[in-house]
Amino acid sequence: MSADEHPQPNPLIPKQSRTPYHISGKPEKQDLVDEYKGKNLDALRTPALIIDRAIFARNCAKMHDLAKSLGARFRAHVKSHKTPEGTRLQLLSTADETHSIVVSTVMEVCEVFRAGLMADGTVKDVLYGLPMAPNKIADLSALTDELAAVGANMRILVDHPDQVKVIEAWESTKAQHRRWSVFMKVDSGNQRAGLRPDSPAFTALLKAVLASPSISVYGFYTHAGNSYASTSFDEAQDFLLSEVTAVNTAAALALQMIASTGLAPPKEPFVLSVGATPTAHAATPELKAKLESVLNGVLELHAGNYPLLDLQQLNTGLITHHDIAQRVLATVISYYPGRGENGSDEAMCDAGAIAMSKDTGPRPGYGDVIGKPWRMSRCSQEHGIMSQMSPASFQLGPIHGDGSLKLGDMVQIVGQHACLILAGYPWYYVVDSGVSDGNVVVDVWVPWKGW
Repeated sequence: MSADEHPQPNPLIPKQSRTPYHISGKPEKQDLVDEYKGKNLDALRTPALIIDRAIFARNCAKMHDLAKSLGARFRAHVKSHKTPEGTRLQLLSTADETHSIVVSTVMEVCEVFRAGLMADGTVKDVLYGLPMAPNKIADLSALTDELAAVGANMRILVDHPDQVKVIEAWESTKAQHRRWSVFMKVDSGNQRAGLRPDSPAFTALLKAVLASPSISVYGFYTHAGNSYASTSFDEAQDFLLSEVTAVNTAAALALQMIASTGLAPPKEPFVLSVGATPTAHAATPELKAKLESVLNGVLELHAGNYPLLDLQQLNTGLITHHDIAQRVLATVISYYPGRGENGSDEAMCDAGAIAMSKDTGPRPGYGDVIGKPWRMSRCSQEHGIMSQMSPASFQLGPIHGDGSLKLGDMVQIVGQHACLILAGYPWYYVVDSGVSDGNVVVDVWVPWKGW
């Protein structure tokens, strides 16, 4: 994707960086399918990332049902897997069909476009889910034009008045002006991005965006990343309510400011976008009934981890191990009898920090083994140390045999955070639990890489 050069110097617009899309080489899907389709998992080089397509698809349908139960639109975050195949499953499930996504990188927008997901109507609305760096405005401007040419919309986030100034400076150089469609990012307690709606900073930003000739406010967006601390349905629903309250308050302030300043009212209701995988799992018809009469816009639910899931999500109590669609296949490469705590055994496997990430969670360690009471308790770059754990604390299905391990065994490990784990792999082996018990490769997905 090319972006037009900035035609004249402007102190608000820095030298533009470029996403090197044209040289972002990646493995060819068909070559990988030809090599691996039909092979048993025990024939794969380890470590390997395995996705169960049947579970992935089931989770996508469940999320569509949850959004419908809340009376909300749905926007799928694609950053966890970064694949066209996964994106299609997220948007076109057996339960519903939706067409809006969130991306985390400019490269993801480029690849969604290149995969034909916009041309065929699968994706019609894209939110670039970070506040825009000034040196990316040229790329995002060009992408906005290219999306519009196939009938798709591009939206961005703002959470600082200087971002508004950069957009206005950029548009001042153009013969034909556009109004950028923006979500204002609202902080509902996570303190990661966005502004609290009760803060003077939010009021100042609201004044700037409403007065700007270069911006059209599409809605208000929040993400309760802190909801990962939930350990029950009630806790997750409290986080969801805090999200809705934050964006609804922001929308009310905007409507009040529009009315008091004599600005034209919005042509469409504001979109109130809330969600994280834990809070999305707390959506119910009862909550919908409570919210309908008080909303200052149209509710939208967003989430991204939910097709895959992991130990962090298992700890919330909102899913079971049967819902987890991803795992890392590894091989036991050494064994150490009696070396562990209280004389227990330890083993070494060929999956380390790159294969598992070093993200942690409320549960100890970096990953638990499916069907065996073992946990990856320590890891280095390319290997991990697995320790025996109490069968009473084991949650990943029935224990296979006596639960022991030996040199050469292949194990399947569910890690703490799927999004970071998948980022370490050049491709994913796809199985289907309805085909050969999920032990045979049925497809290979190649993720988008780069920024």
